[in-house]
Amino acid sequence: MDFESYIAADDKQIVSWALEGDKLAFESLVGRYRESIQTLYTKRYGVPADDADDLTQETFIKAFLKLRQFNPEYSFGQWIVTIARNTFIDFVRKRRDDASFAGEQALLTKVASSPTPEERIINSQQKVQIENYLKMMDPKYSRLIELRFIKELSYEEIAEELKMPLGTVKTQIHRARARICEYIIEGGIV
Repeated sequence: MDFESYIAADDKQIVSWALEGDKLAFESLVGRYRESIQTLYTKRYGVPADDADDLTQETFIKAFLKLRQFNPEYSFGQWIVTIARNTFIDFVRKRRDDASFAGEQALLTKVASSPTPEERIINSQQKVQIENYLKMMDPKYSRLIELRFIKELSYEEIAEELKMPLGTVKTQIHRARARICEYIIEGGIV
């Protein structure tokens, strides 16, 4: 498919192509919404730029994994913002013990209510797919992904568990997240 097809198509059509295995379709959705999601984190929620980058990436990973759950009765924009909101809520909850993140309670109240049960469901096929991607990764990166996203440890907890500097943990998790995104884009949706 040529580049112009993605530009001309609406989001619902692009989601349909992505679900049919078009590897560039989801990437085009990321291109359409990345800046908006980044701005949501930095301007509306007041997240520092480095964390906003990570949260944006995490948002799109979650969207990719839940793409089969997308309801075409709603806009993709609304759906991705809901995922971003819930990702932010999780982020704030994980950072409750971090005194350097001032005003977290005020930020948390800016965000709408907690996720719906539907938004919390991760289907077993996606779980298996992620496990396969983790097996393909360098063990140090798969361990970081497991600690951060499966066990939901904070950066500080991971640094303590692995006896690594906090900055190293953040950098390596960013690299691991980028690697898993590459696998997802290359591998398509199961």
